[in-house]
Amino acid sequence: MPKSDGRGNSSSFAGGIIRIESAGSAPTGQVHPLAIKVMNEIGIDISEHRSKHLSEFLDTPVHTVISVCGNADQACPMFPGMMRRYHWAFDDPAKAKGSENDILAVFRKVRDEIARV
Repeated sequence: MPKSDGRGNSSSFAGGIIRIESAGSAPTGQVHPLAIKVMNEIGIDISEHRSKHLSEFLDTPVHTVISVCGNADQACPMFPGMMRRYHWAFDDPAKAKGSENDILAVFRKVRDEIARV
């Protein structure tokens, strides 16, 4: 979930067994306020998270990369030690249009889709 921090969702389900980071190709430096809201709805606080550029991890050994939303798979570089790469094509909720309720519905939909993977 670029700009919405899929890390909070994924980390909670991973139970601390693995290290999960979230980064994007065009981060804003902050997590979308509606992402914070919908994650709070399920008891996950991501208010202290920030969006990071994927270049922050270029010198970090990475085992698996999972890209999400749009063309993220094409924008994502190869990382040192990367063994697996997946693309999960979720809608980018930050690009949703409509009323706040319409946009919240998209954020909730993507949050719930990530939880099912």
